[in-house]
Amino acid sequence: MPIDAGTKENPWKLKTPPQTSEYEMYKDEKDGKAILVCTVGKTVLHYDYRCIDDLHAMLRQHGDWVELGSADEQKPAKEGTVEAWGRSPENPIGGWYGLKKGFRGRFGMYIPPLLEALGFAEVEHNPRNNRMRALPDK
Repeated sequence: MPIDAGTKENPWKLKTPPQTSEYEMYKDEKDGKAILVCTVGKTVLHYDYRCIDDLHAMLRQHGDWVELGSADEQKPAKEGTVEAWGRSPENPIGGWYGLKKGFRGRFGMYIPPLLEALGFAEVEHNPRNNRMRALPDK
C-alpha cells in the first residue's frame, strides 16, 4: 500500500473480506476531527479515524483470531466480534466508531481490510464467517 495513499485524491482501494466487493477509503477531517471516509458504490460511511489504532491495540491484547461479525446498525452484533467491539460502550471511545446515524454499522466489514492493507492485521478471505488477528510487531 503506497504511503501517499489514503487521501481524497488517492484513496485506499480495498475489497471486502470475502473479496466480493470493492470500496475506497481515505482520511479526512470533519468538525475538527480526523475521520475515515468509506465509499461503497453510492453509499458513504464515516468512521472515527482512531479506530485504526484502537482496533489494532485490541487485537494485540486479544492475541488470537477474532470473528468479524459485520452487521448493519439496526441489527444486533454477535458478542465477541469486531463488529460488537466497534459499537461497545467498553471500547476506548465508549460507543460507535461509525459516525453517520443509520450507517454506523458494518465496522467489521470495512475496517479490517484497511488494517490488513496497512500491515497491522491478517484477515481471512472466506465466503462467510471471516476472522482477523494482529500481525506480530515488526
